[in-house]
Amino acid sequence: MSYTQITLDIADGIATLTLNRPEKMNAFTSTMMAEMIDAIDATDADDTVRAVIITGHGERAFCAGADLTPDGESGNVFARHKPVNDLSDERVRDGGGRLVLRLFNSQKPLIGACNGVAVGVGATMQLPFDIRLASDTARFGFVFARRGITPEACSSWFLPRLVGMQTALEWCMTGRVFGAEEARDRGLVRSLHPQGELMDAAMELAREIAENTSAVSVAITRAMLWRLSATEHPMMAHRVDSRSIYRLGKSEDSKEGVRSFLEKRPPNYPDTVSADMPDIYPWWDEPAYK
Repeated sequence: MSYTQITLDIADGIATLTLNRPEKMNAFTSTMMAEMIDAIDATDADDTVRAVIITGHGERAFCAGADLTPDGESGNVFARHKPVNDLSDERVRDGGGRLVLRLFNSQKPLIGACNGVAVGVGATMQLPFDIRLASDTARFGFVFARRGITPEACSSWFLPRLVGMQTALEWCMTGRVFGAEEARDRGLVRSLHPQGELMDAAMELAREIAENTSAVSVAITRAMLWRLSATEHPMMAHRVDSRSIYRLGKSEDSKEGVRSFLEKRPPNYPDTVSADMPDIYPWWDEPAYK
């Protein structure tokens, strides 16, 4: 796919996905949704990619929410269509949710570099990122109640897990826009950085992952932490832990991890996500784990 509303750059094991509609403050459209999903498909399939940074073009906005302007209607996620009576119809599905579900299933770690305003879907699409950094001028808003709608993009599942129920309710019920310091203090973002240093900080974190860890281990770990923390009993985690440790303990990456530690040298992990994921993955599709 050729991209018109995002860019995707890959270098030295790091992919950078940039929302690229600066004239619209990187507002979200169905075109952007499709391009972002395609980009995550591409990074998952590329074994050279060890981490993905997601940011916005320019210094004003990460993403100013859905494009609600008349001239954005061709790609507008709220574009009108004929009335739908069957709510299971594909046209009813929330575009932000479709994107977030794909981000949730990424096999590569996702690092957000929020460079400016992030409201509506611009905020909710960041929730499945594994680590979120922000510029000290960033602003966030879960503004849905002020637009007469409800939270979308699966944010009712993600947001309370990240910041706690009380904060999630406050932010969503007031719909107010808040600053970067509040976002950091309440756990929405990991750290704040001057605008000119944000991407360097995100890149440093991505390189730490890329240069020191097993791609297979990271992919399995990401899935375990996101999925198993929501299960009803720790026994569910124990089942997956046990099988994962057993399978990965016999892998070439495990052997290299021990050798590199004993030899006091950087690791060179041979296993890849495309070819060497253990047979327990994806465990959530197996009846025994449901």
